Amino acid sequence: MQNIATVLKQLGIKKLNESVCTGVNWISAVGSTNREIVSPVDGKKIGSVVFATETEYEAVMKRAQSAFPIWRAIPAPKRGDIVRQYGNVLRTYKDQLGALVSYEMGKSLQEGKGEVQEMIDICDYAVGLSRQMYGLTMPSERLNHRMFEQWHPLGVVGVISAFNFPVAVWSWNAMIAAVCGNVTVWKPSEKTPLSAIACMNLMKLVLEENNLPEGVFTLVNGDAGIGKMMAEDKRIALVSATGSTAMGKSVGKTVGERLGRSLLELGGNNAIILSEHADMNMALRAVVFGAVGTAGQRCTTTRRLMVHEKIYDGFIKKLIKVYKQLSIGNPLDENNHVGPLIDQAAVKQFSNAIEQLKKEGGKVLFGGKVLSGTGYESACYVQPAICEARNTYKIVQEETFAPILYVMKYKNISEALAMQNDVKQGLSSAIFSNNIRETELFLSSAGSDCGIANVNIGTSGAEIGGAFGGEKETGGGRESGSDSWKAYMRRQTNTINYGDTMPLAQGIKFDLG
Repeated sequence: MQNIATVLKQLGIKKLNESVCTGVNWISAVGSTNREIVSPVDGKKIGSVVFATETEYEAVMKRAQSAFPIWRAIPAPKRGDIVRQYGNVLRTYKDQLGALVSYEMGKSLQEGKGEVQEMIDICDYAVGLSRQMYGLTMPSERLNHRMFEQWHPLGVVGVISAFNFPVAVWSWNAMIAAVCGNVTVWKPSEKTPLSAIACMNLMKLVLEENNLPEGVFTLVNGDAGIGKMMAEDKRIALVSATGSTAMGKSVGKTVGERLGRSLLELGGNNAIILSEHADMNMALRAVVFGAVGTAGQRCTTTRRLMVHEKIYDGFIKKLIKVYKQLSIGNPLDENNHVGPLIDQAAVKQFSNAIEQLKKEGGKVLFGGKVLSGTGYESACYVQPAICEARNTYKIVQEETFAPILYVMKYKNISEALAMQNDVKQGLSSAIFSNNIRETELFLSSAGSDCGIANVNIGTSGAEIGGAFGGEKETGGGRESGSDSWKAYMRRQTNTINYGDTMPLAQGIKFDLG
């Protein structure tokens, strides 16, 4: 593994005050907020970034607005070719960008590289999509009329992404928005700006090679104030925001008040139902990865586990045995399973949740400790926890962005489904069972109320081909695959009269004499 200084250099990160990108050129921010970027891996400073002010934000918006008419006029398959080229650049720099993501955010190196692979996959998907954005033709009730629909780009799309997937979520939005004919303004998490800067440096290579205008893909690093500007900005037709439910409610309200569009991907409180009819070995692997992957900092993390009472004791013993074998440490060491939480504030939330669980009557079966000493100097490492709880506990009803797995018993599938659905969030869900009656009920309208429902796979690890998103307080948005591209376009119904009369719909007569 190369050292991070070399990785930064290879990704073109030299002047860290250049945190605002107009697509081709960088603007040196003149703001007063200087954010030190400290790695949760070892507590060392990676660099510092000067956050943008309204002045730099306005400069980016002007570039984006001016680029839109040029970009939308380019045929969609040719826009797709630009995305294809970016995907190839990502293939070249996959190891370097994956390592930076891992070091800046704290996820394992395998997951960091996997996140860049998600970017590559969405590029491939968007390239194919650029030749398939279809409209329907409908029969007209009027003689010699043809009725059909078209899809047109919205204009400027704003993307607000979270720290846990510092590069992939942007690409989900930006690559599909691009083939649809939109330009994007990206505000990444203030906790992971360097990964975003690296993405824009790589995009700059493609834009310059193709003589494309500034503003097709742009970046504004900043604090929550920049996000607020985007939500309020009438020039941004769609704001796609990923983060907490509280953040999403604020963005949704602000965008809604100006009758703009929002695409919200918010919190998850995901559950696995473990049936007595399950393959226990398969389930064990899925539960562990779902609960501790990315140190519990995925929106699809497995947070609740409902186990049939007949197998509860035996399965929990196996689960604790595996947890004891987990290797916790530097995520750049591929022998480690679990890396750090993003910062010490997240560690405090982890500890507070454990204490709240105990106050409500729950029990820690394993883990729950904050780790210190050699290898844990950043003070961001924790021991993943298995906690016996009830679904009705206040702390269980909340999403704690940390590796805490709440386990509970159930007697029958109806009870398990009721428990799974009895939370405010509705992102991902899963059942492990080889009983077809149970699995079909789980997938029926009377089953899981989540946007994602899996059978014999875990809650985490969605593929880009399917629409990603959830219901209830998860926001209702959909990104990535299926027909999610429609969120980035406006629908237009067209009717053509190719006859020589003027009949009205519904048989209405309007005789002028």
